[in-house]
Amino acid sequence: MSVPAIDVKGLVKIYGTRTVVDHVDLTIQPGRVCGFLGPNGSGKTTTLRMICGLLTPDGGSGTCLGYDIIRQRDEIKRQAGYMTQKFGLYEDLTIRENLEFVGRLYQLDHLRAKVDDALDRLGLATRQHQLTGSLSGGWKQRLALTACVLHQPRLLLLDEPTAGVDPKARRAFWDEIHTLAGQGITVLVSTHYMDEAERCHEIAYIAYGKLMARGTATEIINASGLRAIIGTGPGADRLASEIQNLPGITAAAAFGTTLHVCSPDQAALDAVIKKYAGRRELVWTATDPTLEDVFIHFMGQAQDNAQAA
Repeated sequence: MSVPAIDVKGLVKIYGTRTVVDHVDLTIQPGRVCGFLGPNGSGKTTTLRMICGLLTPDGGSGTCLGYDIIRQRDEIKRQAGYMTQKFGLYEDLTIRENLEFVGRLYQLDHLRAKVDDALDRLGLATRQHQLTGSLSGGWKQRLALTACVLHQPRLLLLDEPTAGVDPKARRAFWDEIHTLAGQGITVLVSTHYMDEAERCHEIAYIAYGKLMARGTATEIINASGLRAIIGTGPGADRLASEIQNLPGITAAAAFGTTLHVCSPDQAALDAVIKKYAGRRELVWTATDPTLEDVFIHFMGQAQDNAQAA
């Protein structure tokens, strides 16, 4: 096994009375795509910023790309690419001007040639003098990713990079991420999309500062202990709010005309089936829980650290 690209232990970040990141451990091998999931305010962005040297931890230690995350932050920054939630390039500059600006920040040699190559790969060579602000959301995200890899980093940290982007653009973006990973670049990406999480090699789930699960999507689902049933038939989807409040039920959600019900307790699911046994038009079938089911279950178990503070 090679030296981990990220290897941090016990990371802590405190703002006032609130512990935003609470003793988080995370190890990622080179060339892996790790999905970082969790509810809003759970500490994902803060963790990303501590890993790449933009924030100093209040506790914990570790390395990123072999450099100490506290003592060698500048070295990490030079070899990492960080894409923020909000589009971070200048909308009143042209596409080329933005890429040249980023290249000068990293003091790149042969800058013009590298920008030319980036524009060709991006498919924007013919539009390089267009103002960046006129691009669609999907093209802006691709441009931002291109700017992040212009200096050939060994690590990419992407903070909800496809929020608000249409499905086709999201798929193209993720194809590019896996291409970069195939070149040996390590990717840690935060997302709220379950289909994106399932495209990652592995997943880390954080809820209100605490790391609650780690592994592949299949491993996390299997370890959750959740069970699920699907209800089909006339009116099944309209029972969601009623079943959601029954004892032991983690989630009840309508999917089209069907109803998906989850619980860690098989007896609770059996009680649902028994409750509606008189409605012969309803058919209940055992099924596997989804990644979304598992994460909703985790959210129900976690304590909101904003309330605790």
